[in-house]
Amino acid sequence: MMKLSKMHKRLLALTAVLPMAAMAQDATQANTEQTTQQAAQQPVASGQLETVTVTAQRRAENIKEVPVSVSMLQHEKLDVILSGGQDVRVLAGKTPSLNVESSTGRVFPRFYIRGYGNADFSIFASQPVSLIYDDVVQENPILKGYPMFDLANVEVLRGPQGTLFGRNTPAGVVKFESAKPSLKGVEGYYNFSVASHGTTNVEGAANIPLSNEWALRVSTLRQHRDDYVANGFTDGRDSLDGYNEHAERVQLLYQPNGTFNALFNVHQRTTTGNSRLFQANIIKKGSNQLVDNYDEGMVFTNGQNYQNLTTRGGNVRLSWDLGAVKLYSVTGYESIAEYNSRGDIDGGNPVYGPGVVPFQVETASVLPDLKQYTQEFRIESKKAGPMSWQAGVYYFDEDATGGSDNFNTAGARTSRVISNQRNKAWAAFGSVNYAVTDALTVRGGLRYTNDKKDFRTIEATGTTLQGPATINAERHKTNWDLSATYAINPDVSAYARVATGFRAPSIGAPSASGPATIADAETITSYEAGIKADLLNRRARASLSIFDYDVKDQQLTVVGGNSNVTALINAEKTKGRGIEAEIEGFVTPDFKVSASTSYNYTKIQDPSLSVNKCAQCTVVDPINAAGRVVIDGNALPQAPKWIVNLTARYNWPLAEGNLFVLTDWSYRSKVNFFLYEAKEFTGAPLTEGGLRIGYNWQGGKYEVAAFGRNITDQRRITGAIDFNNLTGFVNEPRQWGVQLKGLF
Repeated sequence: MMKLSKMHKRLLALTAVLPMAAMAQDATQANTEQTTQQAAQQPVASGQLETVTVTAQRRAENIKEVPVSVSMLQHEKLDVILSGGQDVRVLAGKTPSLNVESSTGRVFPRFYIRGYGNADFSIFASQPVSLIYDDVVQENPILKGYPMFDLANVEVLRGPQGTLFGRNTPAGVVKFESAKPSLKGVEGYYNFSVASHGTTNVEGAANIPLSNEWALRVSTLRQHRDDYVANGFTDGRDSLDGYNEHAERVQLLYQPNGTFNALFNVHQRTTTGNSRLFQANIIKKGSNQLVDNYDEGMVFTNGQNYQNLTTRGGNVRLSWDLGAVKLYSVTGYESIAEYNSRGDIDGGNPVYGPGVVPFQVETASVLPDLKQYTQEFRIESKKAGPMSWQAGVYYFDEDATGGSDNFNTAGARTSRVISNQRNKAWAAFGSVNYAVTDALTVRGGLRYTNDKKDFRTIEATGTTLQGPATINAERHKTNWDLSATYAINPDVSAYARVATGFRAPSIGAPSASGPATIADAETITSYEAGIKADLLNRRARASLSIFDYDVKDQQLTVVGGNSNVTALINAEKTKGRGIEAEIEGFVTPDFKVSASTSYNYTKIQDPSLSVNKCAQCTVVDPINAAGRVVIDGNALPQAPKWIVNLTARYNWPLAEGNLFVLTDWSYRSKVNFFLYEAKEFTGAPLTEGGLRIGYNWQGGKYEVAAFGRNITDQRRITGAIDFNNLTGFVNEPRQWGVQLKGLF
């Protein structure tokens, strides 16, 4: 018999304890005979929570009945965190086990779920967290930064999701769903805010029925921030860290009858401004604190800093009701027409420093051409009965050309390396749900994937290409998952799930400083169990999950060390385990609170792995005979052990409307910036708070509010470079603003 780990035993114990843990609540509700479905159909009374419907299993289901650890952000929660023109990085810490960061600013986010992600800044990087926007996977990291506006909801699915979602989902999925056109009538909204540093955020949408069969929805976003950081090396004027962004989405619905539905979507994004501002020697030697004379509004760089991005895309979603089954087709196309992000990476200059700047580093990432095409066909059962199923096929085709430039102190380009990657993949998948009894449902899924990458370097100017000019990799894998959901009573359910995941080999592009590298495919086996409950006659909702996972051959990115390059490696094994909890509810009909937390423990297990050490930092890991840092036993980069989120909202009904105050707080514990541990490159714990005071009237049709983000102005180093000096970058500053929004 296979020996069980301690965590596996805990999971089995939890599944046995969950029914007993709910008996106390069951006793207080012994006279309640409604089914979960009937409860969901009840109108929501004052002081009761709405039923949350998610599509974690590709069907609309009550969140309580889904055997996955999943969170949803929608309505006011989204509006609050986006009020000041924030990008997708604002999602960091807003749900359990989710972190988002970037060393490139607004356009290249990196997602981590349960500590599992990828710190690679290469334009060809792959990530184990999949981002899906309107049913279309956004594979390239630059595509993952498309702005959040006119959204119906954001779902965060934790753990492997590879059975039902295509492309690299071993860590989980972040799923965006935009608001859809409707035939019901003309409606829409407008949202306008102004805030610190000349920040403006203008957002709006209009839904227009064109006939009894056609409807149009147009959505737009405009964001701007003034330059507010001065460059003391040049003229000292505010000339950096501003941005201009606009994005549009047009959707057309065709619904001629009750059996066919067609939804057409075209969208684009244009962003100009600055890349991430690196500031030289802002980290105090021997600690992870900012230097005493740190000035957030001043840099001393002698290089250029700018960023330009244009993306365009479209998709067509079709559905047919064929009686016993429904057929779906999702066709997606995404493209990058321009991407150029240039920065002075050393963050200083040889004259004024500040501090010691051993050598100058100014680089740019360029991606002038990317095209991604996806196609999925899916069929699902419709007939009522104990068994339901769905099956489908998926195709992915990406063609990307880009690379990197290096510049000298005069700003002239000294080298360029351009490569092309063609990635094709296809998959077949299916899943079955079976209601063993009215209370117990079991689910199983299977997916076969074939993934092929062809990589070639097509230009190497001003440098001698190191390593091979072409790399080819192809792998196939069958993944599966098995889960069970048990309805303890109409308000409480427990679940357990075992799932596997797969990420195809990744290829790291060459540069003037290093060759192309390849990391072999990685696999994950994840165990999870949890309980979900509606409490106190639906005045509150709570969930708890525990998990344990093993990643074999995990793809890791060695960033920096002794040069400004990335290199891909595989770790023999990575362990992860933890717990996630969420609760929200009404203390009174006018006072609503929510809280969530997660604990994530990660550990690299590979005694053979070592990496180059930093230039000036204080390493705390062992150093081997070759002078390299041994990383065995370290936590994964950007993987905080603790994430906590708290929200409270109080409402005062008035004669003509409602006055309210809302505050939200997020906390994450310390993180490692790199694979090795160093005193200077361990990000200190970060707490950010928000405040919102407002008034709405005419049933919430209109609202005006004053808001603040990061109201304590806590500044923390959130990333660094390690190959030159003690250069770092920090989180966003405090922001105050006012907002006006209305519905029509």
